[in-house]
Amino acid sequence: MYTQTLSKGYSVVAVWFHKLASPPHFYRISRTLALWLLLPGIVLTLYGLFAGLVLAPPDYQQGDAFRIIYIHVPSAWLSLMGYTGMACAGLVALVWRLKLAEIAVTAIAPIGASFTFLALVTGSIWGKPMWGAWWVWDARLTSELILLFLYLGVIALNNAIETPRTAARACALLALVGVVNVPIIHYSVVWWNTLHQGATVFRLDGPSMQASMLVPLLIAALGFTLMFGAMVLWRMREQLLWRERRKRWVQKVVADV
Repeated sequence: MYTQTLSKGYSVVAVWFHKLASPPHFYRISRTLALWLLLPGIVLTLYGLFAGLVLAPPDYQQGDAFRIIYIHVPSAWLSLMGYTGMACAGLVALVWRLKLAEIAVTAIAPIGASFTFLALVTGSIWGKPMWGAWWVWDARLTSELILLFLYLGVIALNNAIETPRTAARACALLALVGVVNVPIIHYSVVWWNTLHQGATVFRLDGPSMQASMLVPLLIAALGFTLMFGAMVLWRMREQLLWRERRKRWVQKVVADV
């Protein structure tokens, strides 16, 4: 009985995975999914930013300068999440050779690079009043800068190779090699003596921020994340249409438009 149930469960997962990996099926559902992510993402982001930048009280040490965390922290979080997602998609692309996984790698790269750049810029703006300098070769900042170069490397590699599938697999390999930098960034404030402050939200003894400051930050981070997902889906749709442009289903989509 247990074996039969397990077999049925495996069959359902296999069918679902096969359908999700199908370009026509993905294209049909991705538009709706992207809208489901984008609309609440915009609302949550706007509310989180308003609550953090306007309603939250000033920090007792940093004053109003701390408010940049409502942009900096979600951007830094997405820089790591984006690269991790790119590496996971790269692994799937190399092992199972799924076209959608290949597309995901190249679709995530420019979006992840944008949030990484935003994290570095806002971090520098925050660092000026706190450290007295726009930039220091701190372990966290340096490893985050390396992450930006890795994103740019994936983008450059994708543009340098003409064959899309070959380019995507090369990008997947680079993403997997570079993912070692993600835990280095995350634990840099623990492994080394750095100027960058330690964790304030995800701590074993609980967050060190007041609820009036923490809740808007979590809401903004969720909103940023939902919009990130929507942007990735839209880029994947565009790349999928281009790569499948000679297929009958794409011609039908274009004809229906």
